[in-house]
Amino acid sequence: MKPSLLMLSILTTAVLTSATLAANAEARELRLGHASTETNPRHDAALFFAERVEDLSGGDLTVSVSSNAQLGDDVEMMTGLRLGSLDLSISSQGALASIVEEATLIGLPFLFDDSRAAWQVLDGEVGQSLADMAADNGIEVLGWWDNGIRLITNNVHPVVEPDDLRGLKIRIPQDPMATDIFSTLGANPVPIPFAETYVALQQGVADGQENPAVNIYSQKFHEVQKYLSLSHHKYEFLPFLASQLTWQTLSPEQQDILRQAGREATEFQRNNAYEENAQRLAEIEASGTEVSEVDTAAFQQAVQPVYEKWQQKYPDFVAQLTAAAEEASE
Repeated sequence: MKPSLLMLSILTTAVLTSATLAANAEARELRLGHASTETNPRHDAALFFAERVEDLSGGDLTVSVSSNAQLGDDVEMMTGLRLGSLDLSISSQGALASIVEEATLIGLPFLFDDSRAAWQVLDGEVGQSLADMAADNGIEVLGWWDNGIRLITNNVHPVVEPDDLRGLKIRIPQDPMATDIFSTLGANPVPIPFAETYVALQQGVADGQENPAVNIYSQKFHEVQKYLSLSHHKYEFLPFLASQLTWQTLSPEQQDILRQAGREATEFQRNNAYEENAQRLAEIEASGTEVSEVDTAAFQQAVQPVYEKWQQKYPDFVAQLTAAAEEASE
């Protein structure tokens, strides 16, 4: 009996070892990149997503997260997604607009008074239309994360009226809507990668920039900027994207796991970003940055040519978007 028991033990151990090795061999690691610091809500949400993917897959899928543009800036990561050299990215509205120009229309000036109204629009037919366009260009959308309502900072003087921007070099993302808005207002828009903005402000390459409060704080822009204007001129989302080349190599079950984790991470990130924006604005003001209200009506009037340009180019989509925005704001 003893030899038989020994043999049974050996066989059992061999089977368990083989099963473990097979499971490990089938485990798949996906790479996720973003351009923010590790103190930004998008990084926290990226880690949340990675944890949920591992939990939901039982360890068969894992996600490694790289912050601070370690895998390239937003445009470079977008290229990586399309080539299949990068699996996942929390990108920018402007980077997505480089392949789906209609994405920039979410940033029409003063379209949304509040981020929650934008979420409602993005979770409806407008967001689905953009996701379909992205899919036609090799990109799978896993969620529309929040990048907040944007504010203006600068080092020259308070910006209260549109004319106060005239001649200022304002750092913007690589986004055609941002270019149009600040050109129309008389500023000199300077596209600079997000991760390089602090140094650009510090060295005077740009006089100012525009971002939501949470980004201004997490990137420490307020440390090298004297004035902040509560312009609320533009909303932006953060597209959470997957490479379709990667997507096609996943099983239907794995795709479902990424979708579920993506939905959960989207809710997590949005709520965190919304809460932190108010908190960070107070902390920026407490740090000594001079905060000013703006003449919103004057700004809205000054950017009307921006609306006219994009209405002529995409009349149907602009009509769909503005109608959805009005409904969400009611």
